[in-house]
Amino acid sequence: MTRQAQRRDNPESKRAAPLELFYDLVFVFAISQVSHLLLEHLTLAGAGRAVMILLAVWWSWNYTTWATNELDPETNAVRILLIALMLASLIMAIAAPEAFGDKGLLFAGAYVSIQVGRHLFLTFVVAEKGTLERERAGRILTWLIAAGVFWIAGALTTDVARVGLWIIALALDFSAPLVFFRVPGRPRLAGETWDLATDHFVERFGLFVIAALGETIVITGTTVAHLQLDVMTVIAFGGAFVGTAALWWLYFTATREIARHALAESSARTQLARDYYTYGHVLIIAGIILTAVGDELVIAHPTDRLSSAQMIAVIGGPAVYLVAQTALRLRVTRTLSRPLISGVLACAAIGLVGGAWPGMIVSALLVTVLVVVALVEEANQLKGFPVEPDRRGRQGRPVD
Repeated sequence: MTRQAQRRDNPESKRAAPLELFYDLVFVFAISQVSHLLLEHLTLAGAGRAVMILLAVWWSWNYTTWATNELDPETNAVRILLIALMLASLIMAIAAPEAFGDKGLLFAGAYVSIQVGRHLFLTFVVAEKGTLERERAGRILTWLIAAGVFWIAGALTTDVARVGLWIIALALDFSAPLVFFRVPGRPRLAGETWDLATDHFVERFGLFVIAALGETIVITGTTVAHLQLDVMTVIAFGGAFVGTAALWWLYFTATREIARHALAESSARTQLARDYYTYGHVLIIAGIILTAVGDELVIAHPTDRLSSAQMIAVIGGPAVYLVAQTALRLRVTRTLSRPLISGVLACAAIGLVGGAWPGMIVSALLVTVLVVVALVEEANQLKGFPVEPDRRGRQGRPVD
């Protein structure tokens, strides 16, 4: 890389720069747009479209985070890049609710400009000719351009054709890291090609979780602000807040620390970071968004029974969040967490019998599940990091 843009400090001491935090503000709005899209279209088709928008939003942020992990955000070149990406991300978020309507081209164009523009910069501005960094950035750029063709083609069509073409685009986007951006005729890239700054990486993904939780607080507060503050509304609001706090507690007192420990000890950091963060964390964000949607539904009508679609949303948030935590734990330690699995089963049980109860009761039971699981997980965490026993029966390091 050129000396002006490359990371200068010790990789293990790198922290998030103020500009990166500023950049994340756009994604609070983007997550809010996904939440409102789902609320307005609480159907199977609406959920599918919301998932597609979320995956695009996540992928644009995720790639930028991998890039800034090796760049110096305090240099003017990188500052200009991030500000430009921030503007394009804002345009993408504005277009998101109508991405499958009149603003499809605006949404796809913004997304492709983010992905391709960033890696044009990395390939031809940051990386020097003949370096491994240019080879790597060029490989990624090739995949992004290929996916971009389907994004733009989909935007120029309508209805089913758009959905189909965008599914192909997402498949290309999400499969590329699995094969380390393999390009025919070029030698394979190893995981060691990426130089991972562990503390920065863990911090950046944790900040995105904070941004998603912040959106939950915003949507809860906004909903309550437009209602009469009767007893039931206040109780529903209090339950939603405690539930959000439990989500924070579970991630930042257990899940994040296990990941930090595993990355520090792993001999295959890139693969672990790819699986745990790039793929695994989008499920966490999906769980938080669903929880926000469920909270708004309950707060707006706390004494009403939930319809089938509403019940799926209310139950789905905590359930998806706990499933994501379970999958991440399994990836790192190759063990299953009994508290997390018990929490998932409890959510399912509440969903099966909750149709006869007011939404407020269903929500209260789910919050109780989250609080209990968070406290048990923290207690287990205090006993030490989960590790895989080695063949001699002793405790070894976390699994790569």
